[in-house]
Amino acid sequence: MASSAANSLFGKYDVGKLLGCGAFAKVYHARDIKNGHSVAIKVINKHKIAHNAHLVSNVKREIDIMRRLRHPNIVKLYEVMATKTKIYFVMEFVKGGELFAKVAKGRLSESHSRKYFQQLISAIGYCHSRGVYHRDLKPENLLIDENGDLKVTDFGLSAVTGQIRADGLLHTLCGTPSYVAPEILTKRGYDGAKADIWSCGVILFVLNAAFLPFNDANLMMMYKKIYKGEYKCPKWMSHDLKRFLSRLLDTKPETRITVDEIKTDPWFRKGYKELKLEDDIQIVGRPEEDDKSTSLNAFDIISFSSGLNLSPLFDGTSSSPGKGERLVVAESPDKIIEKVEEIVKEANVRIQKRKEWGVDLVNRNGKYAIGLEVFRLTENLVVVEVQSSGGGTDFYDELWNNKIRSELLDRRHVQVPTTSGSPAGKKT
Repeated sequence: MASSAANSLFGKYDVGKLLGCGAFAKVYHARDIKNGHSVAIKVINKHKIAHNAHLVSNVKREIDIMRRLRHPNIVKLYEVMATKTKIYFVMEFVKGGELFAKVAKGRLSESHSRKYFQQLISAIGYCHSRGVYHRDLKPENLLIDENGDLKVTDFGLSAVTGQIRADGLLHTLCGTPSYVAPEILTKRGYDGAKADIWSCGVILFVLNAAFLPFNDANLMMMYKKIYKGEYKCPKWMSHDLKRFLSRLLDTKPETRITVDEIKTDPWFRKGYKELKLEDDIQIVGRPEEDDKSTSLNAFDIISFSSGLNLSPLFDGTSSSPGKGERLVVAESPDKIIEKVEEIVKEANVRIQKRKEWGVDLVNRNGKYAIGLEVFRLTENLVVVEVQSSGGGTDFYDELWNNKIRSELLDRRHVQVPTTSGSPAGKKT
């Protein structure tokens, strides 16, 4: 996965040991070369997901969700980068590992489990208030940092309000069997927030008991227990905790306790302090430079790498009709524009300058146009983006393909062409 023998990723991160792996992704420990801080890098193999629209959609959604969540008990996404074959999520490194590992050693005290549950509800309530539903809450997706605080991670199966159907419910079946809410099993639709609360209830039970409330070697038998809400609390649980769990593990979602009601429950409120969060949501991966129109951010880089175009997700646009492509060229933006202007002088084409490094090339009758814009990718590389408008295939081929493109590539050192509007997953 490294770009050099020294395991340097894009010259920004020194990549270290493997922390974990799944079917489509691996997570590595890494060090930020600039400041020495530890980060976790999730690496997704694009070839393994490119031909599965559902998986591609999940990756897009995970990036979109994580970039807008800023909460002390949610793992932060710092940056997203990509190559032709891989997507890299650069995330907060949580040193303490999974909460599951703590429970595997034995049950926690009520006070200890209460602290983690309070932090979990704070994070999940924050997500719900922003229209995000995790849908795969379990101890394996809860990490503990070096200060002993909980961090929610893995939003790969999460849903957003835009996925809610006309009936006001979500319908995708997902989650981990032991933690899934009974209404999901009915396949009639479910409230994402209520389903998350059920999973939180199972987690709280596991923290205090060190075993699952609903468990059976036969999966269908376990589902029957979940559907009926059949579980037994161990004798060491307090009366208040048992009562509280009965409200969390209510099989009827309409009467199940809500986040607001949880925060007023006597068992929950012991030692609880409400976090004051800023309303502003930081956008991850956006350029810090003032020149935003000509600097590329991490999300743009993903869209430029062939096989998976994620740009419509982040800029609210879709690929325009007509011909177009992007080239990565080893040249300065000013030199690219100068060269284009020099070429089109001989072609009797009208030039309309855009702000900074961009021009519109309009044919003699004004009917057809080619838009060309240059973005700085690194100190030595730029992306040249070209798009036709108004039709004019012959005009595009004659001016761009036969003249400008060939001249630019005579000066190039690097080239990564990507045709606009290509189906996701197909190389161009």
